[in-house]
Amino acid sequence: MTLLTSDAKGVYVISVTPFTDSGEIDWDSLDRVVDFYFDRGADGLTILGMMGEAPKLTQAESRAVAERVIKRAAGKPIVVGVSAPGLPAIGELGKAVMDMGAAGCMVTTPGSLKTDPQIHGYFGQVARTLGDDVPIVLQDFPLSTGVHISDEVLARVIDDVPQVVMLKHEDWPGLAKISKLRRAEAEGRRRISILCGNGGVFLPEEMARGADGAMTGFGFPEMLADVVR
Repeated sequence: MTLLTSDAKGVYVISVTPFTDSGEIDWDSLDRVVDFYFDRGADGLTILGMMGEAPKLTQAESRAVAERVIKRAAGKPIVVGVSAPGLPAIGELGKAVMDMGAAGCMVTTPGSLKTDPQIHGYFGQVARTLGDDVPIVLQDFPLSTGVHISDEVLARVIDDVPQVVMLKHEDWPGLAKISKLRRAEAEGRRRISILCGNGGVFLPEEMARGADGAMTGFGFPEMLADVVR
Protein backbone atom coordinates (compact mmCIF):
# COMPACT_ATOMS: atom_id res chain seq x y z
CA MET A 1 0.00 0.00 0.00
CA THR A 2 1.36 3.40 -1.06
CA LEU A 3 0.12 6.26 1.09
CA LEU A 4 -0.51 9.73 -0.27
CA THR A 5 2.15 12.30 0.61
CA SER A 6 2.61 16.03 0.32
CA ASP A 7 4.74 15.39 -2.78
CA ALA A 8 1.87 13.86 -4.77
CA LYS A 9 1.47 15.28 -8.26
CA GLY A 10 -0.06 14.53 -11.63
CA VAL A 11 -3.64 13.70 -12.57
CA TYR A 12 -6.05 12.04 -10.15
CA VAL A 13 -9.32 11.70 -12.02
CA ILE A 14 -12.53 11.93 -10.03
CA SER A 15 -14.21 8.69 -11.06
CA VAL A 16 -17.86 8.25 -11.85
CA THR A 17 -19.82 5.42 -10.25
CA PRO A 18 -21.75 3.63 -13.01
CA PHE A 19 -25.23 2.30 -12.36
CA THR A 20 -27.51 -0.08 -14.22
CA ASP A 21 -30.93 1.01 -15.46
CA SER A 22 -32.42 -0.47 -12.31
CA GLY A 23 -30.21 1.66 -10.06
CA GLU A 24 -27.74 -1.00 -8.98
CA ILE A 25 -23.96 -0.55 -9.22
CA ASP A 26 -22.72 -1.69 -12.63
CA TRP A 27 -19.63 -3.62 -11.59
CA ASP A 28 -18.43 -4.54 -15.09
CA SER A 29 -18.67 -0.91 -16.17
CA LEU A 30 -16.80 0.15 -13.04
CA ASP A 31 -13.93 -2.14 -14.02
CA ARG A 32 -13.86 -0.62 -17.51
CA VAL A 33 -13.95 2.91 -16.08
CA VAL A 34 -10.90 2.22 -13.91
CA ASP A 35 -9.00 0.71 -16.84
CA PHE A 36 -9.97 3.63 -19.09
CA TYR A 37 -8.70 6.32 -16.72
CA PHE A 38 -5.34 4.66 -16.20
CA ASP A 39 -4.94 3.79 -19.88
CA ARG A 40 -5.44 7.48 -20.68
CA GLY A 41 -2.71 8.74 -18.40
CA ALA A 42 -4.20 9.12 -14.92
CA ASP A 43 -1.67 8.80 -12.10
CA GLY A 44 -4.35 7.96 -9.55
CA LEU A 45 -8.10 8.00 -9.00
CA THR A 46 -10.42 9.58 -6.48
CA ILE A 47 -13.63 7.66 -5.89
CA LEU A 48 -16.82 8.33 -3.95
CA GLY A 49 -16.56 12.07 -4.43
CA MET A 50 -19.38 14.35 -5.49
CA MET A 51 -19.10 13.23 -9.11
CA GLY A 52 -19.01 9.64 -7.85
CA GLU A 53 -22.52 10.14 -6.44
CA ALA A 54 -21.43 8.94 -3.02
CA PRO A 55 -24.61 10.18 -1.26
CA LYS A 56 -26.64 7.68 -3.30
CA LEU A 57 -24.73 4.73 -1.86
CA THR A 58 -25.12 2.90 1.41
CA GLN A 59 -22.05 2.38 3.60
CA ALA A 60 -21.91 -1.24 2.45
CA GLU A 61 -22.05 -0.20 -1.20
CA SER A 62 -19.35 2.43 -0.66
CA ARG A 63 -17.07 -0.18 0.88
CA ALA A 64 -17.78 -2.58 -1.97
CA VAL A 65 -16.99 0.06 -4.60
CA ALA A 66 -13.76 0.98 -2.84
CA GLU A 67 -12.69 -2.65 -2.56
CA ARG A 68 -13.40 -3.28 -6.25
CA VAL A 69 -11.55 -0.19 -7.46
CA ILE A 70 -8.54 -0.64 -5.18
CA LYS A 71 -8.16 -4.23 -6.33
CA ARG A 72 -8.57 -3.28 -10.00
CA ALA A 73 -6.01 -0.47 -9.68
CA ALA A 74 -3.34 -3.04 -8.78
CA GLY A 75 -1.25 -0.77 -6.58
CA LYS A 76 -1.95 2.58 -8.21
CA PRO A 77 -3.07 5.22 -5.68
CA ILE A 78 -6.78 5.44 -4.90
CA VAL A 79 -8.13 8.29 -2.78
CA VAL A 80 -11.55 7.62 -1.28
CA GLY A 81 -14.08 10.30 -0.43
CA VAL A 82 -15.40 9.66 3.09
CA SER A 83 -17.32 12.88 3.71
CA ALA A 84 -20.46 12.41 5.80
CA PRO A 85 -22.67 14.47 8.10
CA GLY A 86 -21.27 12.75 11.18
CA LEU A 87 -17.80 11.80 12.37
CA PRO A 88 -18.68 8.15 13.17
CA ALA A 89 -19.60 7.49 9.53
CA ILE A 90 -16.37 9.15 8.38
CA GLY A 91 -14.36 7.01 10.77
CA GLU A 92 -16.14 3.78 9.83
CA LEU A 93 -15.69 4.16 6.07
CA GLY A 94 -12.21 5.66 6.42
CA LYS A 95 -10.89 2.75 8.48
CA ALA A 96 -12.44 0.23 6.12
CA VAL A 97 -10.95 1.68 2.95
CA MET A 98 -7.53 2.25 4.47
CA ASP A 99 -7.47 -1.40 5.53
CA MET A 100 -8.24 -2.27 1.89
CA GLY A 101 -5.22 -0.33 0.68
CA ALA A 102 -6.50 3.17 -0.10
CA ALA A 103 -3.86 5.88 -0.45
CA GLY A 104 -5.81 8.40 1.63
CA CYS A 105 -9.21 9.85 2.46
CA MET A 106 -10.83 12.98 1.04
CA VAL A 107 -13.04 15.09 3.30
CA THR A 108 -14.97 18.27 2.63
CA THR A 109 -16.74 20.67 4.94
CA PRO A 110 -20.38 20.06 5.92
CA GLY A 111 -22.61 23.03 5.26
CA SER A 112 -23.32 23.39 8.98
CA LEU A 113 -19.92 25.02 9.58
CA LYS A 114 -20.44 28.77 9.86
CA THR A 115 -17.41 30.25 11.64
CA ASP A 116 -13.65 30.11 11.25
CA PRO A 117 -13.14 28.29 14.59
CA GLN A 118 -15.72 25.69 13.56
CA ILE A 119 -13.94 25.05 10.24
CA HIS A 120 -10.53 24.82 11.87
CA GLY A 121 -11.79 22.58 14.66
CA TYR A 122 -13.62 20.30 12.26
CA PHE A 123 -10.52 19.14 10.45
CA GLY A 124 -8.80 18.45 13.75
CA GLN A 125 -11.77 16.28 14.73
CA VAL A 126 -11.67 14.48 11.37
CA ALA A 127 -7.96 13.79 11.77
CA ARG A 128 -8.46 12.36 15.26
CA THR A 129 -11.35 10.24 14.00
CA LEU A 130 -9.41 8.79 11.07
CA GLY A 131 -6.15 8.33 12.97
CA ASP A 132 -2.64 9.71 12.91
CA ASP A 133 -1.49 7.53 10.02
CA VAL A 134 -4.27 8.38 7.53
CA PRO A 135 -3.39 10.98 4.87
CA ILE A 136 -6.19 13.51 4.36
CA VAL A 137 -7.17 15.41 1.23
CA LEU A 138 -8.95 18.62 2.21
CA GLN A 139 -11.56 19.44 -0.43
CA ASP A 140 -12.14 23.19 -0.62
CA PHE A 141 -15.25 23.57 -2.80
CA PRO A 142 -17.30 26.54 -1.58
CA LEU A 143 -19.53 26.65 -4.65
CA SER A 144 -20.94 23.28 -3.62
CA THR A 145 -20.63 23.25 0.16
CA GLY A 146 -21.41 26.91 0.83
CA VAL A 147 -18.45 26.97 3.25
CA HIS A 148 -15.70 29.46 2.47
CA ILE A 149 -12.32 28.54 3.95
CA SER A 150 -10.26 31.70 4.26
CA ASP A 151 -6.55 31.75 3.55
CA GLU A 152 -5.90 32.29 7.25
CA VAL A 153 -8.00 29.31 8.37
CA LEU A 154 -6.47 27.07 5.73
CA ALA A 155 -3.02 28.08 6.97
CA ARG A 156 -3.99 27.19 10.55
CA VAL A 157 -5.28 23.79 9.44
CA ILE A 158 -1.99 23.11 7.62
CA ASP A 159 -0.03 24.16 10.71
CA ASP A 160 -2.13 22.20 13.20
CA VAL A 161 -3.27 19.09 11.30
CA PRO A 162 -0.25 17.28 9.83
CA GLN A 163 -2.44 14.52 8.40
CA VAL A 164 -3.67 17.02 5.79
CA VAL A 165 -1.19 16.37 2.97
CA MET A 166 -3.19 17.64 0.00
CA LEU A 167 -5.55 20.45 -0.90
CA LYS A 168 -8.18 19.67 -3.51
CA HIS A 169 -8.47 23.23 -4.69
CA GLU A 170 -11.88 24.17 -6.07
CA ASP A 171 -12.26 27.74 -4.93
CA TRP A 172 -13.46 29.80 -7.88
CA PRO A 173 -11.09 30.74 -9.33
CA GLY A 174 -8.96 31.05 -6.21
CA LEU A 175 -5.64 31.58 -7.95
CA ALA A 176 -4.45 33.93 -5.22
CA LYS A 177 -4.96 31.18 -2.63
CA ILE A 178 -2.48 28.94 -4.46
CA SER A 179 0.06 31.75 -4.67
CA LYS A 180 -0.25 32.52 -0.95
CA LEU A 181 0.23 28.88 -0.01
CA ARG A 182 3.37 28.56 -2.09
CA ARG A 183 4.79 31.84 -0.77
CA ALA A 184 4.20 30.69 2.80
CA GLU A 185 5.97 27.42 2.06
CA ALA A 186 8.94 29.32 0.65
CA GLU A 187 9.05 31.16 3.97
CA GLY A 188 9.07 27.97 6.04
CA ARG A 189 5.57 26.51 6.29
CA ARG A 190 5.39 22.80 5.52
CA ARG A 191 4.51 21.87 1.97
CA ILE A 192 1.25 20.29 0.91
CA SER A 193 0.28 18.98 -2.49
CA ILE A 194 -2.26 21.04 -4.46
CA LEU A 195 -4.42 19.32 -7.05
CA CYS A 196 -7.15 21.35 -8.72
CA GLY A 197 -10.74 20.67 -9.73
CA ASN A 198 -13.45 22.68 -11.49
CA GLY A 199 -13.22 20.57 -14.63
CA GLY A 200 -9.74 21.81 -15.43
CA VAL A 201 -11.09 25.21 -16.51
CA PHE A 202 -8.24 27.09 -14.80
CA LEU A 203 -5.62 24.34 -14.90
CA PRO A 204 -2.96 26.20 -16.95
CA GLU A 205 -3.20 29.22 -14.64
CA GLU A 206 -3.26 27.00 -11.55
CA MET A 207 -0.14 25.14 -12.65
CA ALA A 208 1.59 28.46 -13.28
CA ARG A 209 0.78 29.47 -9.69
CA GLY A 210 2.36 26.33 -8.27
CA ALA A 211 -0.32 23.62 -8.34
CA ASP A 212 0.91 20.04 -8.66
CA GLY A 213 -1.77 18.76 -11.02
CA ALA A 214 -5.47 18.06 -11.40
CA MET A 215 -8.07 16.19 -9.39
CA THR A 216 -11.29 16.55 -11.29
CA GLY A 217 -13.90 14.72 -13.30
CA PHE A 218 -13.00 14.82 -16.98
CA GLY A 219 -13.98 12.72 -19.97
CA PHE A 220 -10.59 13.06 -21.67
CA PRO A 221 -7.97 12.53 -18.95
CA GLU A 222 -5.18 12.39 -21.55
CA MET A 223 -5.75 16.13 -22.09
CA LEU A 224 -5.28 16.84 -18.38
CA ALA A 225 -2.12 14.73 -18.39
CA ASP A 226 -0.77 16.70 -21.36
CA VAL A 227 -1.46 20.03 -19.66
CA VAL A 228 0.17 18.93 -16.40
CA ARG A 229 3.27 17.66 -18.21
